[in-house]
Amino acid sequence: MEKIKMILDCDTGHDDAIALMVASKHPDIELLGVTVVAGNAGLHHTLPNTLNVVQHLGLQVKVYGGMSRPMVRDQIVGKKIHGESGFDGPVFEELRIKAEEEHAVNFIIRTIMESDGDVVLVPVGPLTNIAMAIRLEPRIAEKIKLISLMGGAAGMGNTTPSAEFNIYADPEAAHVVFTSGAPVVMMGLDLTNRTIATEKVIERMEAIGNKAGKLFGDIMRFTLQSQKANGLDGGPVHDLTAVMYLVHPEFFRMKEAFVEIDLSKGPSYGRTVADINGRLGKEPNALVGLDTDLPVFWDEVERVLRLHN
Repeated sequence: MEKIKMILDCDTGHDDAIALMVASKHPDIELLGVTVVAGNAGLHHTLPNTLNVVQHLGLQVKVYGGMSRPMVRDQIVGKKIHGESGFDGPVFEELRIKAEEEHAVNFIIRTIMESDGDVVLVPVGPLTNIAMAIRLEPRIAEKIKLISLMGGAAGMGNTTPSAEFNIYADPEAAHVVFTSGAPVVMMGLDLTNRTIATEKVIERMEAIGNKAGKLFGDIMRFTLQSQKANGLDGGPVHDLTAVMYLVHPEFFRMKEAFVEIDLSKGPSYGRTVADINGRLGKEPNALVGLDTDLPVFWDEVERVLRLHN
């Protein structure tokens, strides 16, 4: 089987780090690079957060800093869930590696334009880097094999009653992506909220006994504490679903739908309006995740984490 050529675009945070841990070691994925955007925290945090994970796990992947603010709206960050740094909890050694000089948006454009149309983009934060790349070089839209993103919801939001954080953080960027014509997979809250890493799951990954298993535990124990206030018995690994879909689409229940982004500035600003029932009669522009087979999902996570040193 030919490996999936992937660019992971993240705003590292907790679940972003787990997505990176799996994407970097999955035997069916060739991780071409990691691009970083502001989101869970400012870029001055999310970029070193990403580099810390890469250095700690000894990953051989290049990291590119990207957009430090949304395209239009005032910036928001996710410190209520992720802490001041966007990645509170884990403790890392002194950072010795650096990001590449090339800007993330330029790296995305260059990589796709030089490709044979076989590169998949996996944005798991606000969509600013992807949208800016499409605006700067519109020809990439027809060369992108797939955009598998974590964001949005067919139902309720988690930042406002209507909007999920990644989309709400830059709705205009999301509009650019969903109207670009590139194939889109939307792994939203309807699905991702089901991927709860309970205490039992955390102990299972820690028992692997390597750095990746321990880091998983450090990450999810912090998230567990922050989620207990919401009445949950664990934290979801939202971002990981966008990676896992590429290698195991059979793990998920998906539905084609027309999705548009509410840019009205009213109470539904940033909502992903997903026409799941086909009321509008419009051609679907996204494949929307609705559910997952959780036991096999965690089996695969464990299998890949064991591949780390």
